[in-house]
Amino acid sequence: MPKVRAGQVELEVVRRGVGMPVLLVHGFPLDHSMWHTQIELLSSRWQVIAPDLRGFGGSQALGGTATMEQMADDLDAMLDELEVDEPVVLCGLSMGGYVGFQFWRKHRARLRALVLCDTRAIADTPEGAAGRLKLAETVLHDGTGSLADAMLPKLFAPATIEREKEMVQSQRRKILGASREGVAAALRGMAARPSAVDYLPQISLPTLVVVGSEDAISTPGEMRGIAAAIPGSEFVVIPHSGHMTPLENPAAFDTAIQRFLARVESGS
Repeated sequence: MPKVRAGQVELEVVRRGVGMPVLLVHGFPLDHSMWHTQIELLSSRWQVIAPDLRGFGGSQALGGTATMEQMADDLDAMLDELEVDEPVVLCGLSMGGYVGFQFWRKHRARLRALVLCDTRAIADTPEGAAGRLKLAETVLHDGTGSLADAMLPKLFAPATIEREKEMVQSQRRKILGASREGVAAALRGMAARPSAVDYLPQISLPTLVVVGSEDAISTPGEMRGIAAAIPGSEFVVIPHSGHMTPLENPAAFDTAIQRFLARVESGS
């Protein structure tokens, strides 16, 4: 994968296809490969750009705190470096959605539409933020093994864990291979992220809100509330999936996003 200078950091990025640019922003603590099915499918019709965020995959880790705003700025600088002048459709899952909210806040002229997958608009509670900060220190000291053990049951629906053992294990390997510094920096950044609730009604872009029917992190009820707050947004529940809808039920997820992208492209 080529590396692209994006302000302070170098990001690895997959870029395939031509046409309307679709920017896929991965969740924590994974990398661009969680979108492998979508990269192959969507690039047959559109231009797909799938980076590794700072500290993940093959991208540079700087340590400290990686705020969601900094990650959004990284994406803006990356698009400049790639000479992408046309507004993009940003599709972000979980932490990628947090980055998407900040990208809308700071760089909305670069946006054509939003896809918010299995994410949250609220900020962490004080207890939740403290838990992330403690986990960051644990990861730095002990590595990402305990993180993988804690997260996998939350990322996937129970049936997925039983049925798709190799896929789940492949994501475990991604977590185990993640940079300690990158993971800790992102945990600190998520702990410090601001609430997006107040500006949801100001989002006037075409928006698709997607959630797994068994998502225990960003529940269908919570995601329905996000959709209700964004004027004119579309809400889709993906059956038989938890937090990782693109991996757990790619057929249903791909149908939903392809239909949405086609409508965005046609302006309907």
